[in-house]
Amino acid sequence: MRLIWLALLVLSLPVSAREDMSAKAWLENMSQALRTQEFKMSLIHLQSDHIRPLVYIHGQVEEQEVAFLEHLNGPPKNAVRVGNTVTFIEHDQPAYSVEADRIQGVLPPAFANNISLLEQGYQFVLGGRSRLAGRPSQLVRIIANDDNRYSYQVWLDMDTYLPLRYDMLNLDKQLLEQILVVELIVLEEAPTILHEAYKQQWPPVMPQPKREPGNNWQFSWLPSGFTMILKDSHRLIGSHEAVEYIALSDGLTHISVYVARAPETVLPDELMTRNGLSLATERVGNAEVVAVGKAPVETLSRIAKSITIE
Repeated sequence: MRLIWLALLVLSLPVSAREDMSAKAWLENMSQALRTQEFKMSLIHLQSDHIRPLVYIHGQVEEQEVAFLEHLNGPPKNAVRVGNTVTFIEHDQPAYSVEADRIQGVLPPAFANNISLLEQGYQFVLGGRSRLAGRPSQLVRIIANDDNRYSYQVWLDMDTYLPLRYDMLNLDKQLLEQILVVELIVLEEAPTILHEAYKQQWPPVMPQPKREPGNNWQFSWLPSGFTMILKDSHRLIGSHEAVEYIALSDGLTHISVYVARAPETVLPDELMTRNGLSLATERVGNAEVVAVGKAPVETLSRIAKSITIE
């Protein structure tokens, strides 16, 4: 009985202290926690066709963010981030580095960025409270303002504000992707592995393939909040086919658009995987436009159809 009362006390203390906090404030605290706190997460990345157990460690060394990601199943595969450089270490190829401010595949990079950038496309709504990884948590729903993108929900540790669970939901509120923390250890200081990573001489950032400025492609329609963040012209690795590439984002959802000479082989009009990644192709004049992203197929198709050149 005494243990039950203690558990109830732990659950109730954070509730009273944070009763007036808005959903956006919870997310802003999460963003700061992901950038500044020292912690170790054991987590599981769930998709319909696979399960990946991971360990993620984060801390600050010499006032610089350092992070380490380890894949626990299959051949050894790790990633290390020091500042804005991410190095990938795999058993069957030499280590290589790229410029990036987050390690992809753990949590959406937007969670550690400016939360206000998401407000054009989403609204933030508080949900209930639960217990995850043995810790009391607060649910925050990130609800799409329209049917042109998916919605999300995240459970935040009520003590540290770190995320304990993240879901991506389709328009029918079916689960497409989930990241579930099974153990969270809050550290008093950055562990030895991060100090060693900081001191290590990693390979230099890989030079980017030669890319020419893209044509002046524009879109007559984009969902609210989406902007063009990159545009160039390059050749695909392997086939060496020349393509125009445009990257679109609303801060949380990213869509890639490729424009190339229409191929002789007919591509599928649309394709949707069980993990939420969709593809839509449209013929625009003598060009083939392919839009790819974790968004509804209808959205990708409408974006592809709306492309124009000025």
